[in-house]
Amino acid sequence: MKHITSVLLWVVITLLLPLQSVHATDTLTELQQKLQSLPGISDVRPLESKVYPEKYVLFIDQLLDPKHPEAGSFKQRVIVGHVGFDRPTVLVTEGYAAGYSLRPGYQEELAKLFNANLVFVEYRYFDASMPQPCNWDYLTVENSLYDLHNVTTTFKQLYRQKWISTGISKGGQTTMFYRAFFPDDVDISVPYVAPLNKSLEDGRHEPFIANRVSTAANRKRVQDFQMEVLKRKEQLLPMFEKYCASKGYTFRIPLAEVFDYNVLEYSFALWQWGTPVNSLPALTADDEAIFKHFVGICEPDYFSEQSPYPSFNVQAAKELGYYGYDIKPFKKYLTIKSSKDYLHRVMLPADLQHLSFDKTLYKRTVKYLKKSDPKMIYIYGGDDPWTASGVTWLNLKGKENMKVYVLPGGSHSTRIGSFDAKTQEEIKAQINAWLGE
Repeated sequence: MKHITSVLLWVVITLLLPLQSVHATDTLTELQQKLQSLPGISDVRPLESKVYPEKYVLFIDQLLDPKHPEAGSFKQRVIVGHVGFDRPTVLVTEGYAAGYSLRPGYQEELAKLFNANLVFVEYRYFDASMPQPCNWDYLTVENSLYDLHNVTTTFKQLYRQKWISTGISKGGQTTMFYRAFFPDDVDISVPYVAPLNKSLEDGRHEPFIANRVSTAANRKRVQDFQMEVLKRKEQLLPMFEKYCASKGYTFRIPLAEVFDYNVLEYSFALWQWGTPVNSLPALTADDEAIFKHFVGICEPDYFSEQSPYPSFNVQAAKELGYYGYDIKPFKKYLTIKSSKDYLHRVMLPADLQHLSFDKTLYKRTVKYLKKSDPKMIYIYGGDDPWTASGVTWLNLKGKENMKVYVLPGGSHSTRIGSFDAKTQEEIKAQINAWLGE
């Protein structure tokens, strides 16, 4: 997950960013002139880069609802890293905010591996790409894919070589959905750690955490720690309350229930990011050590009204789906009686409680993946709970192009570079072959 920064903060940072020497004068480069001449492009600003000869942040006009232009438009943030007009282009289908790509040293893995241009697209309704006013009706996956279609169509006027789309987590989902809706827009797709959830509480994640991640001994150690936190609730809850107050967090439910949800979330968060189990405090550790580790792994802002993910929560409730919690092992110590439908109760504003999950996106994507054979490589981590709802079920028999790689013991941070040298070369050779066709 990524934190959302305000539009105002982005403006301040952008104005303070030092410019490269190539931009020290008023003379526009060839690329800058071409970018400014593209339809719908505005506010082209140079960025410092340690990676690209030229790097820019700009905005592109997008329709709120491509099928109903009368609904209006908004400006979407795009970051461009230029290597050469004769090089392939990597389209990053970011699922959240794009702020981290502004950093001078940022370089996406595939762009680095294949010396490719970068076109990085911030997701609608995040950070600088938030429509004003905010009407949640237009935050749909299909509308976001039309955003990408417009970006790709526009920038292909500059970059005419092969295109690779890629994204991580929700961005990986977006890469997958984009290929299903616009199969001919890009040549190659590489989704990283991308789940494909079939319902609001998918049901596959809980047994995955209980029975499949790591080893039985490690799973027990994690569950024992969760149990210890709950057993110490009387001592830890005041610390939890003080911590949340110091951060300015407020919640839609009583704090004792937030504490419970934080305990339930702990195992998912730990396995997702590959925290070493030997870093857990001993069960005999003092309250301070237990508490520090607990909130270090599972930050309670996740459930707060100040959560950095409101746009994601809306999409999860409507189309993307999510995971549930298995409360049975902990029921004796919980304040909550059930965790069912917690996303609505805990994480959605009161005016959005009516949202219901629509399986149309899931069904359409599954149908496409079963019937088609696009040039597509999936990357997953074997211990990442999101892999439970990944496409590892996909029958690749008879498919020449689609590949699925799962790194044993890997987390949500799994990338091509995480695999052994032989597997890395296999993946790179396949993509190189496709680029050369």
